[in-house]
Amino acid sequence: MSGRGLARLAPLVLVLAAGLTACGGNDADPPATSSSSPSSSSDGDSVALDVTREGDTFTPNGERVELGVGQTLTLTITADTAGELHVHSTPEQEISYDAGTSEHEITIDRPGVVEVESHEPDTVVLQLEVR
Repeated sequence: MSGRGLARLAPLVLVLAAGLTACGGNDADPPATSSSSPSSSSDGDSVALDVTREGDTFTPNGERVELGVGQTLTLTITADTAGELHVHSTPEQEISYDAGTSEHEITIDRPGVVEVESHEPDTVVLQLEVR
């Protein structure tokens, strides 16, 4: 190959090398919680998340939270009325809560996206991205 041909390939090689470097990561770290949810925290073994219900409004409201397979999610639910959350995992889980503040733990054993929703009112509260 001539010097001209090599000179034309050099920029392509640099772009490809930079792209491969950007894809690297450390898969040994456990998933962290979503940065868009300021009321959550993670200590590696478990993730803690605050859920608030005021009337028919939930906070968070459909936000995605990362969770590791088998990692415990601790929900602290503060509600002005009793209700129930449905965790659409396999097997499905239900979380009944009373008015006031209560704490509940769930664990998801399979990877995927799991919705946590209320049926009354019909609202997706969380999406758990389990990896």
